Order: sequence, then C-alpha cells, then structure tokens
Amino acid sequence: MTIVYRARRIITMNPTRPQATHVAVRDGRVLAVGSLEEMAGWGRFDLDERFADKVLMPGFVEGHSHLGEGGNWRWIYCGFHDRTDPDGRVWPGLKSIEAMVQRLQAAEATFQDPDQPVVAWGFDPIYFGEQRVNRHDLDRVSNRRAVAVMHASGHITNANTKALELAGYMHTDHDHPGILLGADKLPDGELRSPDAMTPVLIKVGAGKGVASADEAGMRAFSKLAVRCGVTTATDLATPIPDEAVQALLRLTAEDDYAVRLVPAMHVRGQTVEQAIERARSLRERSTDRLRMGRIKAHADGSIQGFSARLRWPGYYNGAPQGLWYVEPEYLLRVYSEALAAGLQMHTHTNGDAAIDLAIDCTQAALRAHPSPDHRFTLQHCQLADRAQMRRMKELGMCANFFANHHFYWGDAHYAMTLGPDRAERMNPCASATEIGLPWTIHSDAPVTPMGPLHVAWCAVNRRTASGRLLGAHERISVEQALHAITLGAAYTLHLDGEVGSIECGKHADFAVLDEDPLTVAPERLKDIAVWGTVHGGRVFAASTL
Repeated sequence: MTIVYRARRIITMNPTRPQATHVAVRDGRVLAVGSLEEMAGWGRFDLDERFADKVLMPGFVEGHSHLGEGGNWRWIYCGFHDRTDPDGRVWPGLKSIEAMVQRLQAAEATFQDPDQPVVAWGFDPIYFGEQRVNRHDLDRVSNRRAVAVMHASGHITNANTKALELAGYMHTDHDHPGILLGADKLPDGELRSPDAMTPVLIKVGAGKGVASADEAGMRAFSKLAVRCGVTTATDLATPIPDEAVQALLRLTAEDDYAVRLVPAMHVRGQTVEQAIERARSLRERSTDRLRMGRIKAHADGSIQGFSARLRWPGYYNGAPQGLWYVEPEYLLRVYSEALAAGLQMHTHTNGDAAIDLAIDCTQAALRAHPSPDHRFTLQHCQLADRAQMRRMKELGMCANFFANHHFYWGDAHYAMTLGPDRAERMNPCASATEIGLPWTIHSDAPVTPMGPLHVAWCAVNRRTASGRLLGAHERISVEQALHAITLGAAYTLHLDGEVGSIECGKHADFAVLDEDPLTVAPERLKDIAVWGTVHGGRVFAASTL
C-alpha cells in the first residue's frame, strides 16, 4: 500500500528537489517527493493529511550518542542544567554541591535494601569554580552504602569511602595519575579516566556493559529519540557484550521501536586481534535497523575535566596536562588492521595533541593499507586548527564537532580551561566548510541532552550559557547546520545512501516539526517543537509516549 503524506513544507535536503508538499511512502521507503499531482503517476494511494500543518525534514541523525541517554535515568540526575527524562518530566538543575548532596540524601532515605548503592550522574564541579567534591562530602550521603557520582563528561567519577574500600583503593601506595590523593596520601574520591573509575563503577553496578545490555534503557532511549526528531542514532562506545547483541536485535525488530541504532564497539581491554575479529563478527549480524561493525577508540579525556591532551601551552589555568587513554603504538596497529579489514574507526579526540596523534596514525596506516572512502572520523575534535583539518581532508577523514560545548561549557573554556583565543576557535564548523573537510555536529548524549535542533542552534549562534558570543567567525548558516544533523552525520556513518535526505529509495525516516527551521529566527532554532517522527514509514507521536 502507498501512503502519501501532505505537509505544510517538506525540506528534503536533496538539492535536485529541495522542497515539496507531498511525499509518497511504500514498503517503508520513500517512493516519490513532489506535488500531489506528481504522486498520481505511481498508481493508487491513500492520502494522509495528519501533517498538513507540520514541516517534515529527514529524520535527524545523531552521529555521537550513547544508550546511557536512556539507561542513566535508573540513577539520580545531579546535573547543573534542567533535564527532561524519557517520560517528559523536567528535573531541575542543581546549583551547588550542597544541593547535590541533599538530593542524594533524600534519595538514599527511600532505599529499602541496606546494600543498595547510591549512584548519580550528570554532575560537573566546573560550574562551582575551584571547589571540588571529595569522599568526605559523599560520606555525608552514607558511610555504610557505596556512593558514586558520575560526571557529565563520563570521564570522571567521585566516590565515597565505602565505594573506594569496595574497589580496593583505600591505601597510600597509588601511582596512577587518575587517582587523586588527599593530604593523607589516601584517595580523595575523584577518579579520572576509565582505568581509575571502572573498579568503583563495577562495584556499584554502573559498569559500561550495564548500559549496553539494559533493555529498559534502550526503550527509554527510543522515547527520547522521538521527542527530539532522531531516527538514526549511535551508541558510540560500547563493549556490545553478547547479551546486549541479543537484546538489540530483538528490540530494534519490534514495531514500536522508533530508532535505527549504530553501535561502535570500543577497543578497551582487547588486543588488536580480538577487537578486529569481534567487530567483523558483529558486522555480519547487522540488520536494517541495527548496524554493527564500527570500532571506537579513546585517545584522551575531556577538556572541562582537565583530562584532554593539549598541545603547548596546556591549560589556561595551569592545570596539569591531561591523560592519554591509549598507547600510540596500539592506536596505529588498530587503525592499520581496521583498514585491512574494511572496518571504520571513530576516535575520541578532544585536545589538539590527541588530534595530532590520530592524524599521524591514520597517515601511517594508510601507507600500509591504502583505503579509498574509509571515512575515519575524529569525534569531538574540538580544538582542530586549520592545518590539522587540511591534513584530515587530504587523508579522507571526517570530523564530528561537539557544538553543544559552546553553550554548556563555553564560559568555563573562555575563563578557565583554554583562554579566550582557543575557546573562540573551538568546534570550527565554518573553517571546516571552507577547507572542504566532511563534518557534522553532535550532542554526545547523555553528556548533554540529545537534541539535534539544540546542537544546530549552538553551531549557528555560538552563544554560551551567559550569552557570550564565542567565535563569531566560526558561525554557520541554518542551512549548513541542518545539513550537518542529517546528511552530514549520515556521511560519517557510511549511511548517506540510505538516510539523511528525503528522496526516492531512501528509508521513510522523517522528523515532524511544528515550525519551519528555515523561516524562524536563527535564535529560536532550539525552541522548535518536535511533534514526533516517522521511522521506516511507522508514525511515532511524542505525545503518546
């Protein structure tokens, strides 16, 4: 059966037919785009006018997110900014460390199981100046339960004394740079980098594999995707254990699951040979709605967590240099073997030193294994300069910029982490466009909330939370931002032949908007309401979730 949807306007992202009023859908794919008269040539159809006052766009493609955007809601939200959960409830942001402790105390008082740990997420002390949280602060929540507070970046966790004891950390002979010590030489409770955090997170039931295999979290993720117009999304750093693969295959095949998932297996804890073999086997199990076989590596940490690797002169406030999360030799080997196996690499690179490492490794790997159209993508890539981007273009690489940083951490980058000049050139979308480097933008949900229109607003307006304009020369047009969250993101995932535009043969994936992003003021881009989505021809209304 063919269904023709009428809309106030259809923004196709297809330059040969950029706008239309009707789109025909058959067997979950776009059959035709144009006027009602043009639809008649395909034979009989049913006309559906439910979107007659709406604007249709290609379903948004979130090129860097994590299933934790849904799964984290099993724990306690402790972020600075207000946040909406999968059921539409708004959780007020916490404006002080004391407010965070009080929210955790209130939650702990309701626990019936005496051994249940207190786990929170979304916290970031950078909003509170030089003040940091230590184990004694969290001992106020409980000194008999383990307490762990995961930072918004995902690269730092704070723990109380009980959690540190369970992880075997309460001794004085540590030499790991990610285990911060107090004056007594004991851990002060702040743990930086996966190596340092993982023993605690496992003890409190918050290891990375938990989110990967959590069916309730996967369903919550689908709800959040509908609410913000996303029809294709990544889980861009997951161990993808066998139980997660089974759950993903089952859920994505269900008629009420509303998002195409593209997980990338992270290489942490595996030899190069193990990682390549596992990725190849996962690729063979892919389906239309679950695309596996991509690999993720982390080169460094986060800028706001002071764990990103920066080139000279380092951090603006004199903080110690950040951390390497991977050995350069390992990164080069996994790049080389991935190219040989035809597997795509995505690499977390926040700092410019990390970007240098990834570019150098790509160049060396390509000498051994020339691979046209590999599209190795640097994720975040926040401090890439023009020389680095020229090298990336010549090597066939892509960039996925973390544009949300302008709003959420721009003020801190300007005054604390980077200083004015580097902060104003962060996430250089305009320069990348001029150079011809393929690029997109992302939320890194749950680090920041999933919402492509907000990310687009950040790239277009580059305003911080205080209203500062951060890098006027790197602002882009609304049209460029819309391309980034559709075809641009699809390109970095090797899916631009299937999604990212509304044109004949592609999946019938649409974002349904209440207003037209091409006619509203650019300052209002983030405020456009999302009615819901169409995914493979199936309609999902946000109001019915």
